[in-house]
Amino acid sequence: MVSATLLLTAAIAPLASAHFNLEYPVWRANTLESGTNYSQWNYPCAGVPPATSTSGNRTDWPLKGGSVKLDLHHPWEYLFINLGLGVNVTNFNYTLTGPTFWNVSGAGTLCVDLPLPKGLTMSDGQEGSIQVVTVGASGSALYNCADITFRANATTLSKDECKTDDKVSFVQVKGPSGNSTEGGESADGKKSGASLAGLNKVALTAVVGMTLSFVTGMVL
Repeated sequence: MVSATLLLTAAIAPLASAHFNLEYPVWRANTLESGTNYSQWNYPCAGVPPATSTSGNRTDWPLKGGSVKLDLHHPWEYLFINLGLGVNVTNFNYTLTGPTFWNVSGAGTLCVDLPLPKGLTMSDGQEGSIQVVTVGASGSALYNCADITFRANATTLSKDECKTDDKVSFVQVKGPSGNSTEGGESADGKKSGASLAGLNKVALTAVVGMTLSFVTGMVL
């Protein structure tokens, strides 16, 4: 007879592997660590409070945009990277993966240099937070956040530090029809080359509809 413990372990394992790490900027806290009240299912930042002037993780980030490095665990997922300004951010109203979102293929490291939206000018010492959202085949969203300080002397990660795994690539989804173009270049200059052709079209339609509603509400 299979024990209850083994059944519980088998049920939990897929959930754990579905989560993701925000490696850079440094996330607010390790939301994969057991024994905490953090959960990546919780909007907007997995239940982790923002950094203050005396505690928490806060990363210096360039004035015109910087590097984002993720460890992704899904074979494919939709990805949003958003920015909110202020010390205690509640509204992540700028998208860094615009105009909509990315479809990422492959599990592993994704590292990109992201410019700020056109017309957004930051000053040295200004604070903000980056929110990373992934949506998988189930349509459920996972969240992680990192707090940043914009600095004139901050730089993007070096090419050695910011490399995307060969098995990971992305395209930018343009709209509910599924039309897409290749995403930007990773920090090592390699073009992404994923395609939507292999996706389950039922899941694609359902998740795209939900995610577009999310983005529309987010950027008001």
